[in-house]
Amino acid sequence: MKRETMLTLLSSLMLFNAAPVLMAEPAVQNDAMLRQTFKLGGERSQQTQYFLMESKLINYALDGKRTGMDVFRLRLKCVPAKLAGTKGDEYTCAKFTVQLGVQPEVEIPAMKNWTHVFKIPPTGVDEKGQTLGIDHAPFENLMDANGNAIPQDKAYHVYNAFIDFHAFCDIFADRVEDGRGIQDLKSIGQKIVHEAAFSEAPVSLGSNVAEGSTFKNGEITLELKGLSRVAGATCALVGYDSGESSFKMTIKPIPNMEVKTVGSSHYKGDIYIDLATNWVKKATMDEVVVAETTLPMPPNKINSVIERNIFIRNVATEEFAAGK
Repeated sequence: MKRETMLTLLSSLMLFNAAPVLMAEPAVQNDAMLRQTFKLGGERSQQTQYFLMESKLINYALDGKRTGMDVFRLRLKCVPAKLAGTKGDEYTCAKFTVQLGVQPEVEIPAMKNWTHVFKIPPTGVDEKGQTLGIDHAPFENLMDANGNAIPQDKAYHVYNAFIDFHAFCDIFADRVEDGRGIQDLKSIGQKIVHEAAFSEAPVSLGSNVAEGSTFKNGEITLELKGLSRVAGATCALVGYDSGESSFKMTIKPIPNMEVKTVGSSHYKGDIYIDLATNWVKKATMDEVVVAETTLPMPPNKINSVIERNIFIRNVATEEFAAGK
């Protein structure tokens, strides 16, 4: 009896294991939104925009240890050209602060309420040889709110904050007339070489950074990575990569003295563009800079490794005003 019972159980198990298992088929995903054709680089809405930008400059010793960090913070208001009645978008710096190493954060009074009208020159350089038409004069002999002079190399990064902002939020994020630009990205996964690839721009700045100082981009690419949400807005997520870039710079710390630096750079990041307004909602950048500086006195040559991180946010009026 026991033997018959066991055979019956074994037969039942075999039948159970042999029977097909009925499982629910996975739901078919609707990826129509991801397969659609996009039209980037369209006209931007005519509402005032408010931006917060933070740039971190981290220095490393050659053994990999961090030796210090400087932080530059910019608050920028933008009134679109049609609204402002100007030839380009009108940008006003509400506040610019620096935090050098372990020193307290301090404001730069000369930057407060400084206004510039931004319209990209046809060649990228204006008639004075100024990159993106950014005036050099306001960055000469910068002082902080305590009456201390901003070191020349740090003053350059104050100026460069505006160059970086317009590079990411305008050069890469807006259409390029008669050239390859964001308007050529039509579908997710597509990658293009940007018109600015292999371009060389002067980085001379007043009497501090001499003529002949330049930054040369590598093969700059843009890639439409996908869609994202930022502060409730549906955004196109566009990645950029500079490729292998290089630079040469001559600084004149005092009359009749030159300090020359050469090096390489690789920067990349993401730009989030509001599909409803065509304005940048967020942008990031990470850069590694390796350089060698030649001095006219011992130790003659200094090698440096620097990491730069940038974070830009397009914020509401209330958040912008709260930080004044």
